[in-house]
Amino acid sequence: TRVIPKGALTGVQFMKTPDYVQVTGLINQALINIAANDDGGELDPHGADQRGNPLGGLLFSNAFAQSGGNPTNYVQAIEWHNFMGGGAFCLKACDPSRPNAARYCEHIYDRIGCNYNAPAAYKPDVFESCLGDSQDFPGANGVVSTYQQPPESLGPIVAIPYQPRTPASSQCTPGVSSELYASAPAPTISASTSTSTSSRSTTTRAATTSTRTVSTSASAGGGSNAAGKRVSTIGDGLISVAGGLIAVSVLFGVVM
Repeated sequence: TRVIPKGALTGVQFMKTPDYVQVTGLINQALINIAANDDGGELDPHGADQRGNPLGGLLFSNAFAQSGGNPTNYVQAIEWHNFMGGGAFCLKACDPSRPNAARYCEHIYDRIGCNYNAPAAYKPDVFESCLGDSQDFPGANGVVSTYQQPPESLGPIVAIPYQPRTPASSQCTPGVSSELYASAPAPTISASTSTSTSSRSTTTRAATTSTRTVSTSASAGGGSNAAGKRVSTIGDGLISVAGGLIAVSVLFGVVM
């Protein structure tokens, strides 16, 4: 287990909506050995060969209705996406019982980051857990058209013809950053930082595509399944970024 050092997370919002749960926020990525200028890309359960990115990545949650309020009853989120880079991160796990899980957790917009895939507040020095409305589908430009991401062969994305709607939030429970770091080590910055990505983003709220995985602690419900695939969890009590890069309790008591 690698503990995120004190001060790395500079803002975190957990959001539960009718269609998905997500955690978004801001991060000093130099403190977790990601280059400060790395705009990142996307992790999702598909990948170019439909075997997942990272390969075999799985994600489970106890936040969906199918869990019946039992915190030990985890349900697999078939559709999810995760970005980290450009100083921000986002993870969304879509409820498999809802009709539009694949559309809320799109995987074709890997170059335009958190702002468009998981629009949220992204406020510095704010740590909160909220209920909220579901966003528009990623790529939806109002009610008349849908944006299509151009292929990388056409070069960098220099303009996107719409701004996503940030969904409303309510019943937010505030937290403080000091609660995140009760057992965290002092921050250090490595002389060489990770810049490994599988796709690049042109926005400042994009994400890393490093496929390194870190097991979460037994108490967090993470680890590997019998087939050796990486298993991460997301629920009312904790959030774990797919691939094992970040886990944050909703009550801001634990960070792994």
